[in-house]
Amino acid sequence: MHRIVFAFPVLEQHLNAVDRTPQVYRPVACVHCGCSDVWCHGRYHRKADRSAAGALNPIPVLRFRCRTCSRTCSRLPLCIAPHRWYNWADQQRVLLLLLAGCSQRRASAIFALGRHTVRRWWQRLGERSLSFEFHLRSRFGELGRSVDITEFWLRCLQRMPLCEAMAWLDGDGVCVP
Repeated sequence: MHRIVFAFPVLEQHLNAVDRTPQVYRPVACVHCGCSDVWCHGRYHRKADRSAAGALNPIPVLRFRCRTCSRTCSRLPLCIAPHRWYNWADQQRVLLLLLAGCSQRRASAIFALGRHTVRRWWQRLGERSLSFEFHLRSRFGELGRSVDITEFWLRCLQRMPLCEAMAWLDGDGVCVP
């Protein structure tokens, strides 16, 4: 099942959808048992607005519960990264800078991020890159002609934003981020 809904790349769109069309987030089947009897089970809130004011916080995330196995799951919009404080766009800007040869220390200073955060993003991309590359290359043939990890990610990020690449991976069952 897709944990990331392939829509709503902006928080304002997500907030509008939660209020007006929450059924868009409803999964077709339970993640755990596959039963199709899933119903809305409230929401929880995240701090996803990383702007200076953070005016949109807290951001609601809808939860769903399976009537058969009683387990719950939640669905995220394209703009919110699972298990991460920073959104995909911020991560993409940092990764592009690192792929261009900038040091981690310099990238953290440019974006006012902790050095450990930048290092962690870079290490996790390196650790999971082979799996990510395999799945993305099988879906997008033009990415298969890359020589190394740097060229692959530069081509990938030219073709689509990081949030979209991660949504495709999530749909293939790959653990992201």
